[in-house]
Amino acid sequence: MEEGSPNPKSEIRSPKSPWLIVGLGNPGPKYAATYHNAGFRVIERMGRDLGARVDERCGEALISGKVGIGGQTAILVLPQAYMNRCGPALPPVLERFESTLQDMIIVYDDLALPLGRLRLRQRGSAGGHNGIKSLISTFGSDEFLRVRVGIRPERETGDVRDFVLSPVANNDKEILDQAEAVAAKAVESLIAEGIEKAMALYNGLDLRERGGIA
Repeated sequence: MEEGSPNPKSEIRSPKSPWLIVGLGNPGPKYAATYHNAGFRVIERMGRDLGARVDERCGEALISGKVGIGGQTAILVLPQAYMNRCGPALPPVLERFESTLQDMIIVYDDLALPLGRLRLRQRGSAGGHNGIKSLISTFGSDEFLRVRVGIRPERETGDVRDFVLSPVANNDKEILDQAEAVAAKAVESLIAEGIEKAMALYNGLDLRERGGIA
């Protein structure tokens, strides 16, 4: 393999490669306000905050121009394939920027986490999330960084698929919006300060109790 080409199993980031911040969700206005699109909304929020438009086509994904975070370069990415087959949308993006799996940060909703909780991880199983299943299947590895946004409310949700594809309930909107805002900060912390410090800061955070981080 030529130097600089995408290598999903590479364990070392190239300082020349930008971070690829990938939000998972389903494309189209039908899904924009659903629980399952929390990852998309985090990326869209980051785009607004950083003054970057995520509108350039790269295969089956939309990407931003280069943005600066913590003195490093990053690209915002929104796969345009549906969640359960989003994995194949990403190799062309990695190839374009000569990036590896270790350059990716995946942001997504997680029904295993209560609403208002975040969890950063360095690796791990899909945990039933079809988007993560697709990524692991595509790359043959689970060695990529994740920022998980909890979406499980205290009430009974019923059928899982119906719930995640439903619009966010009015009484969940405020806390989920706060969680998405803090998830954007967590991504920035991960890039600027490293995964260990970001995990220490955000993994114990419960927005329902503390009201977020200023």
